[in-house]
Amino acid sequence: MPGTGLSSVYRRYIACLNARDWPDLAKFVHDHVRYNGQQIGAAAYREMLQKDVEEIPDLFFDIRLLVSEPPQIAARLHFNCSPNGEFLGVHVNGKRISFTENVFYRFADGKIVEVWSVIDKLAIESQLQ
Repeated sequence: MPGTGLSSVYRRYIACLNARDWPDLAKFVHDHVRYNGQQIGAAAYREMLQKDVEEIPDLFFDIRLLVSEPPQIAARLHFNCSPNGEFLGVHVNGKRISFTENVFYRFADGKIVEVWSVIDKLAIESQLQ
């Protein structure tokens, strides 16, 4: 898939997440998706995202940097949100925080088959001191 085609697929995936269009998620995520090295499958991946939205109702995925080198995508996502209770083991309790996630994806057959994610937890902790 050409780089611009894969970028377009990824942007539609992010739009799907932001719209909370859970039924359409299957169009973008492979049944046997791996997350941070673990085989979790599409159902668990969807549940993870739904749980994130339950805990962070104002969660919005904002693409700040996107690099496409098929079959991979690298993205830097920005978040400005108010998690309820604890987030990544940090007591946020509804306070507005900003942080980034560096995330890498591998695609096969137009769907995400592997995800590696690193969230800037230090940025979150420093805002809560």
